[in-house]
Amino acid sequence: MTDTTPGPAGSAAPSASPTDGLRFAFGTLTVFRVRVTRWDRTAARAGMLWAPLVGAAVGLCAAAAGGLLQALGGGPLLAAVAAAAVPAVLTRGLHLDGLADTADGLGSGRPAEDALRIMKQSDIGPFGVITLVLVLLAQVAALHELYAEGPARGAVAAAVAGVAARLALTLASRAGVPTARPGGLGAAVAGTVPVRAAAAAGVLAVAACGTAGGGFGAYGAAHHALAALAGVASAELLLRHCRRRFGGVTGDVFGALAETAATAALLVLALG
Repeated sequence: MTDTTPGPAGSAAPSASPTDGLRFAFGTLTVFRVRVTRWDRTAARAGMLWAPLVGAAVGLCAAAAGGLLQALGGGPLLAAVAAAAVPAVLTRGLHLDGLADTADGLGSGRPAEDALRIMKQSDIGPFGVITLVLVLLAQVAALHELYAEGPARGAVAAAVAGVAARLALTLASRAGVPTARPGGLGAAVAGTVPVRAAAAAGVLAVAACGTAGGGFGAYGAAHHALAALAGVASAELLLRHCRRRFGGVTGDVFGALAETAATAALLVLALG
């Protein structure tokens, strides 16, 4: 849960401390009980730079759930379901909801204003349902393949997917990416992260994924780094399409980017 405190309107925001950024990142991207003491674009910039670390925390929780079930005698399929479910629980299902809403908006074929209106509706349309089912099936199937190879492979894959998902959010928050509409988390973080800082965060996150895969040898290191790159590349393709269709990003689009990156990373790891 979060406790957000908006900053004073119209005042120049002081620079955000690393603690401000961490609070913003964990408080807005997870259900972890964190008090968000800064709610302005300066804190959003710092928070989105910490997003890959949030992803690592979520991914490790998913890995722990899958590993625990296997240690208790559960099979790889049960472990895979748990590892796919934990990120949804820890994010209140917001990323999956954003994925469904974005699919409905894109699938409608309507002009940007109408598509954005469709995305704001509380119900989920056929495009959203189909996309949710296929994405979750792909995640569970990929994790099943990896857990079947051993608990360590499944655990590292869950962590890498978590990092890739939140790295996609960092990169989508870079300067030059506009918001499609005012209000909401999408507008709060859009365009806040300098391009160089986003690139540096990307290099560090991909290197961390490669290091995590280094336990499986040199090929494992390259494979896990490639999986993270594939994840953010897939999210970037979706981001460009959403910018053309909607004119920018929304909170729903951010959720769709995270799920796209996680799924692509898991598929690359499973297919390798």
